[in-house]
Amino acid sequence: MREQDLDKYGRAYATGRRKDAVARVWLKPGTGKITINGRDQEVYFARPTLRLVINQVFGITERTGQYDVICTVKGGGLSGQAGAVKHGISQAITKYEPILRAPVKAAGFLTRDSRTVERKKYGRAKARRSFQFSKR
Repeated sequence: MREQDLDKYGRAYATGRRKDAVARVWLKPGTGKITINGRDQEVYFARPTLRLVINQVFGITERTGQYDVICTVKGGGLSGQAGAVKHGISQAITKYEPILRAPVKAAGFLTRDSRTVERKKYGRAKARRSFQFSKR
């Protein structure tokens, strides 16, 4: 049986990663307020789809509005950052309530999405695209 993993302030901490983005997430019981880099989630993630991605974890665990999330995120673009925050929240919620590990894992939220941008190769226009061929 797994145990609760909390810091001295009673918060669960986890790191989430996606593409080039890294999110440090602190989770504590509260009213459901999500703060990203000192800003509210509506301000930081203006697109509704990105907010939907973040709140997926709470929907699956039926814990909507029960936890406050404070996180700092850096690197990558907005989509990658949203994915990183989701990964961090998933890890943190399993540390706070180990009983929730099974449903979160079944949804595939604990797995770090390892897909990153392929590097550009020499002699190529991009990673795979070659330069336009001309016979003459």
